Amino acid sequence: MIAETPKPPYYAVIFTTLVTDTLDGYEETANQMVEMVSKQDGFLGFEAAREDIGITVSYWKDLASIKAWKENTEHTEARNKGRENWYKAYKTRICKVERDYGLGDI
Repeated sequence: MIAETPKPPYYAVIFTTLVTDTLDGYEETANQMVEMVSKQDGFLGFEAAREDIGITVSYWKDLASIKAWKENTEHTEARNKGRENWYKAYKTRICKVERDYGLGDI
């Protein structure tokens, strides 16, 4: 599903991952994070694709909202589990969206 976002500007956090072969608890934790982030002030939506490389793009009202999510205790615990157990490598990129356009109903 394509996230419905407001008129720019807004922010995008692009989280790209390579996972290990051991993903015990990963799906449950990911689902918990989706539920929690959906209630986070400033969160606008997300899109994700998982194949050889996992890419999740979350959309945010502002940088302060992104920082508040990063500092969320349960999110921090999930990040630590990811570093210890699930990710071979990851990269986080934070971008300002200045323009968007598309085709079709969202």
